[in-house]
Amino acid sequence: MKKLLFLLLIITAQFSSKADEGMWMPLLISQNYEAMQRMGLKLTPEQIYSINNSSMKDAIVHFGGGCTGEIISSKGLLLTNHHCGYDAIASLSSVSQNFLMNGFMADRIEEELPCPGLSVKFLSRIEDVTAKVNNYINDAYGKDVETRFAEIAKEIANAANENGTYESEVKSFYAGNKYYLFVYQRFTDVRLVSAPPENLGKFGGDTDNWMWPRHTCDFSMFRVYSNNDNKPAPYSQNNRPYIPKHHLPVSVKGVRENDYAMIMGYPGRTTRYLTSYGVDLAINVSNPSVVKIRDKRLSIMREEMEKDPAVDLQYASSYASIANYWKYFIGQTEQLKNLNILAQKQREESEFQSWVSGYDRDLKSVLPDYQRAYANYTPYAKHQTYYREAFMAPALTKLAMGFEMIEKAYNARVSRDSLDKLCKRVMMMRKGALNNMNETLDKRVFSAMNLLFYQDIPRAQHPSVYATEVFGKFGSENWQKAFDDYANYVYSTTALLDSNKMKNLCNADNVEKLLRDPAVVHALSVVKNYKEYYEPQINDFNYEMFELNRAYQGALLVKNKNKQMYPDANSTMRVTYGKVNSYAPKDAVFFNYYTMADGLLEKYKAGDKEFDLQPKIVGLLKNKDYGPYEDRNLGGLVTCFITTNDITGGNSGSPVINGNGELIGCAFDGNWEAMSGDIAFDKRYKRTICADIRYILWVVDKVLDGRRLMDEMTIRN
Repeated sequence: MKKLLFLLLIITAQFSSKADEGMWMPLLISQNYEAMQRMGLKLTPEQIYSINNSSMKDAIVHFGGGCTGEIISSKGLLLTNHHCGYDAIASLSSVSQNFLMNGFMADRIEEELPCPGLSVKFLSRIEDVTAKVNNYINDAYGKDVETRFAEIAKEIANAANENGTYESEVKSFYAGNKYYLFVYQRFTDVRLVSAPPENLGKFGGDTDNWMWPRHTCDFSMFRVYSNNDNKPAPYSQNNRPYIPKHHLPVSVKGVRENDYAMIMGYPGRTTRYLTSYGVDLAINVSNPSVVKIRDKRLSIMREEMEKDPAVDLQYASSYASIANYWKYFIGQTEQLKNLNILAQKQREESEFQSWVSGYDRDLKSVLPDYQRAYANYTPYAKHQTYYREAFMAPALTKLAMGFEMIEKAYNARVSRDSLDKLCKRVMMMRKGALNNMNETLDKRVFSAMNLLFYQDIPRAQHPSVYATEVFGKFGSENWQKAFDDYANYVYSTTALLDSNKMKNLCNADNVEKLLRDPAVVHALSVVKNYKEYYEPQINDFNYEMFELNRAYQGALLVKNKNKQMYPDANSTMRVTYGKVNSYAPKDAVFFNYYTMADGLLEKYKAGDKEFDLQPKIVGLLKNKDYGPYEDRNLGGLVTCFITTNDITGGNSGSPVINGNGELIGCAFDGNWEAMSGDIAFDKRYKRTICADIRYILWVVDKVLDGRRLMDEMTIRN
């Protein structure tokens, strides 16, 4: 294995299979340039990524840590998805002034709304630091690799930060076979400029999510602000709009079948090199568990949100987030089965085993070691999922878990001053944990999640609290009633939900009493059970996976040395290129590459939560009042289009760019038939769903009366 890792130090190229497949590093995009040119790219590699000169990468931001945004004017105007700005818009809304429901447009720059806690990062540069990292890690193994990597990554990042002007991070690629440094500038003064009414920004709701055809106008606009030196600065009324190094010009020419399409953004996570054993676990254990838990949570949330507009607004962002990946895991499991990905992975592994047998005897055991490791981990996999998805779902539980550090300190007999400081930390945590909590809803989730945990996790893995507190106090004949009664008891007697009680009790004199609080007793029982008996085994599995993944992907780099092989997504900037393309998902079914505004009226259902439209929008559509945004050739307003680009979560809000470097749309979703794409790319079905930029401009202009924003964009016909 050491010999293999040594050989990999001389491998500097990134590596692919098909033109449309791949999330490519912009630093190395010149290796894909000829293929991109053949498909229609007119730019040079330096116009896409450059350290010293203005380039396209300077217009792309990591938005809020989980999405992508793009700068579309010389005054720092930023475009992203509506669902990416959803939390910020909801936080600025109230029942009486509901920007989420009704939309928002700042009529003047002075009316743009600050978004506390929201930030964006601009990429400054990327640097290969593989040699530095490997020299420091040397012969470390397992957990020691993680420790040494954290040490050297911090040292490299600190050296690149230039007295706090930048922030940096070192990321692992190809499972630890390559390492790159990423240097960013973070701007924290970000203000809301425009948002569509929710019935456009989320048109189709859960029903249309991950589906094509689509008519959702999934966009929102913000503005990045800087100080007078054009540098990042905390919010101030004296700040001015940021002047970017580059902004994307906007094309209103429209798209046609087979047009070139390029996307730059921050894809979050893929596992394209997952083995068949991991696929089998996802299909049969992990994914079904997540779906079952989230389905129950969502049903409770829906019932409570429909009762009260305030609760609906309070949980709108949380519900949307939970629902998005609830449906994602349903679709992923279905397509992993439909596309027979398990058999595909097994064929690849059989080919690998034949190759590696003639290459390096030490690596012959990699796949058998995977099989053994998964066999040992599988009995605890469901426990880990339920711990994260079910146990940690209630806000009260998350807060109560904070008392673990207080209990440890108390048992270690630390000073009174130390205990008081820990109590202050918990009080700060309390503000965040309970800020958006509805007690009735949270209590129902608490009861339902504990019941699911009790029913679905093997009895031998249960925490002691179920026997001592739940059934010991509330009987065992009717499980549902026992957990409901237990939830009522916990929520009615805990001090954690009472501000005055917490102020009086959270100090060194009363720590022992707080540790007997029913919410704390419940949380710490589950936490201790998990950390004492199951977390060590899960950690051992993860460390073994790290070593096996490093060996396996390292061997694949050698095996595929005459090909290009891209690294998995890891929330760093990537470029993907493809074409605008229709597709046929099944026999006698054909999906065109675009949708029209007429489809909004066809789906429209007055008063429906997912397919309603405001009267003003209905009037504009019926009158076909499309203004300059109409596609004259197609005879109407194009709403969305699809491309063959390779994207995943994190790419939400990414710009869709034509061969001239102009913005033609905003990527916001993937299609149902390719939901297995994070694990296995499928060239036949994989499509990216994009809001046409003309649709976005129509909403900004005609629906929101925001013509002023068009005046600052560079719009090309």
